[in-house]
Amino acid sequence: MSATESTGPGRADDVESTANTAAPRPSGRLRRGEEFEAEIDTLAYGGRGIARRDGYVIFINGGLPGDRVRARVGKSKKSYAEANLVQLLTPSPDRIEDSDIHQGEPCPGASWQALPYETQLAFKEEQVNDSLSRIGRLEGFELDPIVPALEKWRYRNKVEYSFGEQEGQLVLGFHPRGRWDQVLDIEDCKLSSEATNKAKNDLLDWAKSEGLTAYDPRDHRGVLRNLVVREGRRTGQVQTRLVTSVADFPKPPVDLHTTIDGPSGNTSGPTGVLGEEILRERIFDLNLQLSHDSFFQTNTEMAEQLYGIASDFAGLTGGEKLFDLYCGVGTIGLSMAGQAGQVWGLEIVPDAIENAKRNARANNIGNAHFVAGNARTGTRPLIERAGKPDVVTIDPPRAGLSAKIVRRLIECEAKRIVYISCNPTTLAPNAAQLVEAGYKLVRVRPVDMFPQTPHIECVAQFDLT
Repeated sequence: MSATESTGPGRADDVESTANTAAPRPSGRLRRGEEFEAEIDTLAYGGRGIARRDGYVIFINGGLPGDRVRARVGKSKKSYAEANLVQLLTPSPDRIEDSDIHQGEPCPGASWQALPYETQLAFKEEQVNDSLSRIGRLEGFELDPIVPALEKWRYRNKVEYSFGEQEGQLVLGFHPRGRWDQVLDIEDCKLSSEATNKAKNDLLDWAKSEGLTAYDPRDHRGVLRNLVVREGRRTGQVQTRLVTSVADFPKPPVDLHTTIDGPSGNTSGPTGVLGEEILRERIFDLNLQLSHDSFFQTNTEMAEQLYGIASDFAGLTGGEKLFDLYCGVGTIGLSMAGQAGQVWGLEIVPDAIENAKRNARANNIGNAHFVAGNARTGTRPLIERAGKPDVVTIDPPRAGLSAKIVRRLIECEAKRIVYISCNPTTLAPNAAQLVEAGYKLVRVRPVDMFPQTPHIECVAQFDLT
């Protein structure tokens, strides 16, 4: 996966699909702004509660199964509505007390914390199965039990904080859901380690001592935008990167400083090195070096579980040629290199490819080769250069694979494809395309990389029939 982990809802077409399946002729349509009472039946992919009214489907932010709520409609469509919880009238008997609260609000990054953990796992496993069977119309595959997280809290190795102001005071934390004009002051986020929280609090103390102000996207005034903290869970290294507007102020006590000129809301821009440039991490027996903009799974311990399952599904015996598409810094391919004859990684981000090559050298892996290129335009040249692979691993972003990339994947004619997905609703149509082309979906295993959130990762094995 090459995208950041967010806590937003599922895609609009996933909503449409669910709504149309549940209610082909709704009669209880609600109007925008209308308030209503309802009981939550279940959860949609993306974590929102589902309620129904005379055949009309309503997706409610903040609702959990068994809750009776009062909600207000934000968006009204012919077959469904989207609403926000206004009042929890009767909590579900399964609700537990929120563990991560800030200023009286649940942590925006832990939207499922009121669900017992076993219930979270059950919903995630069910949603993987539902996506493949309902969206992909697939059957006959083996669904292995979901792999639970090793740590239910304090598992994130990367956290992105936002600066803001409250009553004239500088704060550093997270935006409440749907409120990009506000920031919750976060002193101790329980999804983050104590070391990450300390780094954040120390930087905030420095910023206050220097009298710096937060950037306001409404009038484009102020300096401080974001703080990105990454942690080498196995090395103990903590790397900090401050994101600011272009301005003169004292040298910040961080490793990296990114400046952004203009109203951009992301954290990408020219970056200067003030301290440690490379983040060092270990996974399996690999020593990894990561540049600040390179993707790495946000849960180090569960990344090992995820890639271990991918290796098991690949079934390498020592002589196979492996293509690792969307290879990032090479973690998947390098972790399988000892069981393969050759590994060829393809990734569109040049810096990530340089990381992958450096990691191969640092770990004395001589049978792994990495090439910068787009999966759509680079797969054919890779086949011409290396020959067709026996096995392909692919780890795309949340949007999954386009139809053209699926065709390039099919052209590889690999005997086996191992697809690592961070979104079962986009895995499903890709899986259906592969099955139509002659592959069999053999088995799927969900992995809980992100406890207290609705996000689901899974590994799927396809064999050429």
